[in-house]
Amino acid sequence: YTSSVSGASSGIRVETARVLALRGGHVVMAVRNLDAGRNVKEAIHKEINGAKIDVMQLDLSSMASVRKFASEFQSSTLPLNILINNAGVMATPFMLSHDNIELQFATNHLGHFLLTNLLLDTMKLTARESKREGRIVNLSSKGHRIVYGEGNPFDHINDESGHFPRFAYGQSKLANILHANELSRRLKDEGVEITTNSLHPGSIIMTDLMRHHGLNHFFGLELGNFFHIGALTLFWSNFKAKDEDLAKRL
Repeated sequence: YTSSVSGASSGIRVETARVLALRGGHVVMAVRNLDAGRNVKEAIHKEINGAKIDVMQLDLSSMASVRKFASEFQSSTLPLNILINNAGVMATPFMLSHDNIELQFATNHLGHFLLTNLLLDTMKLTARESKREGRIVNLSSKGHRIVYGEGNPFDHINDESGHFPRFAYGQSKLANILHANELSRRLKDEGVEITTNSLHPGSIIMTDLMRHHGLNHFFGLELGNFFHIGALTLFWSNFKAKDEDLAKRL
């Protein structure tokens, strides 16, 4: 099987790439920082002889970068069995992306939304030809519950006034869940053998995701899980049999 893992140069994403390679899969590490990605690839190769890993550049805050990555992936003629939408930023100060969209919403949701759409035909073809069910997993968070009191202002996400970093993060994580739920419904209606889920990996420490998170980072160090533990939920969602009805349980 072939899998694509976004943000696979740090944290839980490294463990994800490592275990996928350990299981004999071909792993495409979609990373913003190519040097960091190559370092991870080298480390995995030292541990796993013959690991099949490619490193490709992907900046999810840039829709042009997403389109370029998808085009290059399709040109490679690789199949795609598993798409793990994992990269993200958390509780950043207000800033706009390359496309003038609030950074967390652009990176955590829109980039993955576009990437999934662009690679979906490849996944459908792979599922059909391999007769193996495909999997799409959006890494969300229980942070989706922490939202603006007046509801999620999707119609003015680029407005700096009233912007609150943690609420903006929760908004992007809610979008991950809604995306997975709706895509799951549509694929089921089409009769496509691809299961789509979103999941919360648990409170994870030893990751750079929380670098903007202040006191919560301190408490995470005391109460959170190491990223190799958090990755277990992700592996379960990718490899558990379809009859577990994951779409309803996660």
